[in-house]
Amino acid sequence: MILIVEDDADLALGIRNNLEIDGYRVEIAVDGPSALGVLEQRAFELVVLDLMLPGMDGLRVLRAMRERGSNTPVLILTARGQEEDKVRGLKLGADDYMTKPFGVLEFLARIEALLRRSKPIRSGAVVAQLVRL
Repeated sequence: MILIVEDDADLALGIRNNLEIDGYRVEIAVDGPSALGVLEQRAFELVVLDLMLPGMDGLRVLRAMRERGSNTPVLILTARGQEEDKVRGLKLGADDYMTKPFGVLEFLARIEALLRRSKPIRSGAVVAQLVRL
């Protein structure tokens, strides 16, 4: 399950549609406080987080997630593309950072990469890979 935290309804629906076409289950939160509320109720495999949100900006959401011990991968997706913004987001615990406008294929590839890296490798899979070598 992927949580999209985005206050632009059209963009959130577009992202959700593209992720669902690729087979992901998706939930949307439209502001910072509701995102934190949903994150307290359910576990997510990934969070796609805008920075400019009503109620609480995305950096505060990210900081709160990390302070609560969440290791859920976070992809920041924002119009804020200055180097300082990127560095701050990554230092606060984001796993990746994309700026708007963005290409859908690159976005989906980054989602796939983050999810692949966050899943634990099963020992049987490792042994099978070693046997093939």
